[in-house]
Amino acid sequence: MKDIAIYGAGGFGREMACAIQRLNSQETVWNFLGFFDDGIDKGAHNQYGEILGGIEELNRWNSPIAILIAIATSSIRKIILEKIHNNLVDFPNFVLDFRCADPNNYFLGKGNIILGTFFSCNVRIQDFNIFNGGAVLGHDDEIGSYNTFMPGTRISGEVHIGDENLFGVGSIVLQKIYIGNKVRVGAGSVLMRKTKDGNLYIGNPAKLFKY
Repeated sequence: MKDIAIYGAGGFGREMACAIQRLNSQETVWNFLGFFDDGIDKGAHNQYGEILGGIEELNRWNSPIAILIAIATSSIRKIILEKIHNNLVDFPNFVLDFRCADPNNYFLGKGNIILGTFFSCNVRIQDFNIFNGGAVLGHDDEIGSYNTFMPGTRISGEVHIGDENLFGVGSIVLQKIYIGNKVRVGAGSVLMRKTKDGNLYIGNPAKLFKY
């Protein structure tokens, strides 16, 4: 078994601890050590484990360890990754309850968390994305890095998605749409056209929302 810890001890971090338990109940893969979190005192506990420290403690860790970054906000997830300099830290893909139309025809980078998700054929995923339950990706989708897909997201075929985007609960993206970077699609929204970077889209059909 390889040692593993979760960065982020909030709600999603605790969900990931449950996911590790479930995966180990099927086949013992990971030795779960606890959590790293910069906002909680070292040595504190939640119902799933101990807080091992923050970024400084992780960078001083002196044995091989796998880390799952359980932070839903894409920009914060990226900042944390940029602060980790310990060569003993590994970032595995964590996959549970996953289905794929063609198991021999998809690509995953590293550090992705994929829970209860379906991929059609020829899907390509880069690094540090989160698929938080019930997401569906259509054929020939291309996904960049640091994106967050909330439960029930539906991405149609031939969609291109860049980096640091957020797709709210139950959001839908129609086929062949290009989405760049730092776009947010609100819960339940249906995106039917190309987006502009750094903006929020809500509604059905989804429209740019300024506030």
